[in-house]
Amino acid sequence: MHVNQAIIAFSQSEKLKSGIIWASQIIEMHIGLSDSEKPGAERVLITLINMIASEIHVAKKAAPHKIWQDVEKDINTALVMLNSGVTHEAGYHLTQALTKVTTVGQQSMILLTDEGLL
Repeated sequence: MHVNQAIIAFSQSEKLKSGIIWASQIIEMHIGLSDSEKPGAERVLITLINMIASEIHVAKKAAPHKIWQDVEKDINTALVMLNSGVTHEAGYHLTQALTKVTTVGQQSMILLTDEGLL
């Protein structure tokens, strides 16, 4: 990974981590909602996860890394869980994505630190 790609990967990883954490919090909140409130929360959640998927696509193009593909699979699986009506199961896949995004951010940060940029 080149320095410019590491900068982009680090930035994207921070943005993605925030989005994934927000989505995970919505899933936790979803559990306590009434049946009439759940469809609205699910629509918000699907929109947010689709936005996260778009950012992963940007990251894949701007800062290629082999892990982005796995993150994308985890996010897509989370969407499948939501669309299948098992919202609580989506949280597991978001956690897997978060771990992988954190790995990309950490690797990028190490490279930038080694270059004296952080």
